[in-house]
Amino acid sequence: MITGLDHVLIVCPSIDDGEVAYSKLLGREPDWRSHDPGGSATVIFQLENTALEIMSPTGGGPLARRLHAMIEQDGVGLKTLVFYSDDLVGDRAALDRRGLRPEEIVANESVDPRSGRARYWSRMRLDDSTTHGVRIFCLTRRAPDPLAYKAQKPDIVSGLDHVVINTANPDRAVALYGARLGLRLALDRSNPDWDMRLMFFRIGGMTVELAHKISTGVGHQPDKLWGLSWKVPDLEAAHARLVKEGLGVTPIRAGRRAGTRVFSVRDGTLGIPTLVVAQAG
Repeated sequence: MITGLDHVLIVCPSIDDGEVAYSKLLGREPDWRSHDPGGSATVIFQLENTALEIMSPTGGGPLARRLHAMIEQDGVGLKTLVFYSDDLVGDRAALDRRGLRPEEIVANESVDPRSGRARYWSRMRLDDSTTHGVRIFCLTRRAPDPLAYKAQKPDIVSGLDHVVINTANPDRAVALYGARLGLRLALDRSNPDWDMRLMFFRIGGMTVELAHKISTGVGHQPDKLWGLSWKVPDLEAAHARLVKEGLGVTPIRAGRRAGTRVFSVRDGTLGIPTLVVAQAG
């Protein structure tokens, strides 16, 4: 079954620029670097409850062409959710029965040239038309996986609090993420003051948040991956660190979720709307 969010994927034109931006934002160095002969370069930051993968096109291979096309069509930014499965074969059968038309399972491997270490995984992609435009994969890592979370100072990002998806059709989203993918719907709340209906799906220690602007009415447009909210142990220290790094940040304020405090990051995120959040002390 799907037990967590293995990673989120950001695509940008330059892997060097992506690595610099997110090393500064997260406060940590990548845990993995690799190149795919099909035409991509990748860095991965392994966090406590998920990972961030940044990918860029290199050369002129087929993967590079797909990545260039993706950037030309949708721009730089958040592109894919990759859920973790502890039974990929069983999940493929179940998701096929639920009408998500998963592709065949494919085995992959990657080598980090700095260390010579290799990692292996198997994955499948769901049909974009059944996931309402959001690219969704399911993945199983082969043990032992050399990617492991390393705890650091309290001003360093430790995990992903939530990922935000904008939806034109909230009931359609509930059916996909709840009934079909099996994520737990923890909260469904409409707030006219915010002009928003928010639905929170919990999985693996983080939240997939679906946001619908009430005043636009219900439509049939594709859903859109939109923003990321990173969590830190010490919000004040993280705020000070990012100010020192020269990033534009808002003052700390109370979060919309009870018991949280947040600030927004205005730049240095590759254009992705970004919050940093911590539990109020």
